[in-house]
Amino acid sequence: MTRPRQTLRPRSATRLDIDELLGSEQTRVVVCCGAGGVGKTTTSAAIALRAADQGRKVVVLTIDPAKRLAQSLGIEQLDNTPRRVAAAGEHGGELYAMMLDMKSTFDEIVLEHTDEERAQQIFDNPFYQTLSSSFAGTQEYMAMEKLGQLVQKDEWDLIIVDTPPSRSALDFLDAPERMARFLDGRVLRALLAPAKSGSRMSLKLVSAGMGIFTKVLTKIIGGQVLNDISAFVGSLDTMFGGFRTRAQATYNLLREPGTSFLVVATPEPDALREASYFVDRLVGEQMPLGGVVLNRVHNAAAPQLGAKKSREIADQLWPDDAEPTEGGALAAAALRVHADRVELALREQQLTSGFTDSHSGVAIGEIAALDSDAHDLGDLREIGDRLADS
Repeated sequence: MTRPRQTLRPRSATRLDIDELLGSEQTRVVVCCGAGGVGKTTTSAAIALRAADQGRKVVVLTIDPAKRLAQSLGIEQLDNTPRRVAAAGEHGGELYAMMLDMKSTFDEIVLEHTDEERAQQIFDNPFYQTLSSSFAGTQEYMAMEKLGQLVQKDEWDLIIVDTPPSRSALDFLDAPERMARFLDGRVLRALLAPAKSGSRMSLKLVSAGMGIFTKVLTKIIGGQVLNDISAFVGSLDTMFGGFRTRAQATYNLLREPGTSFLVVATPEPDALREASYFVDRLVGEQMPLGGVVLNRVHNAAAPQLGAKKSREIADQLWPDDAEPTEGGALAAAALRVHADRVELALREQQLTSGFTDSHSGVAIGEIAALDSDAHDLGDLREIGDRLADS
């Protein structure tokens, strides 16, 4: 494919050098974050492939990718175990891909901190089954937990993390501490105290004391919930202290110099509004922000031919009250499509300029829109090339 070189990035804006970021031995973790629907997962896979092609041993952790993305990597199915992407690594590098399984990851934590008999008691507990598979915040926490496991193994030069799509931007930053607070033994025991005394206010206290119980309480009869929690507390008692320690370690990892955050967005009002929030939050918490990647950028093939002039020529070739000349209909249609494309590119430029004016100093990279979704390694390489050439 021919790669468009036109850019939305204002001349005053800093250019994101993705090859410098991925090629640096100091870069060990790249966290791709952003709102849902902006192509975050595909971007994560594309930059992981690019790093592997440049000689690094890379693993990309994706969150519920579309089936076509797994197939584009040459893997029939992704799971919680890193799988080798056979056709990646043009210069001696290697690429592994995996999909987060939050329940399996939680099970791994349990097995690591208790014996087999007690672990089975925990696995059989209805409250644990809900907590580990569908509790609000569990996916974000387990994404960071899996990141910690991958870093600890020290098998890869570079780890790319595709963060979960969240209603609230950067939920994954809060998830480790939130999960640790929830699983802290003192908190659960405080919630259980009214139940042990037989108080009829227990469920109200549980609901008011911690909103995270809400979804569970709507699924199971209140009294049974408290019984399950009680059994869960007893089985998991030896593990409570570790969760807060692990949460702090994960948060510290995200702030280390070897970690870099990339905020992925599209040049659209809602996506840029979310990206602005992400950038402000990362900067405010002193997280290492690598830059912003604008995905699906539209460029005009001949920007010097403006939209107004294009439509004027189209009207001359095919007036509304006349039959089109030979070839005139096709040329007029092409000119009108070009006019629409020029106007779309101009709107995106204006939106991008507003964003960069508000976030001066933030590096900006762009990925020109493909004609279709990525279906194979060639498409993913093309995405990486377009980002590097922007």
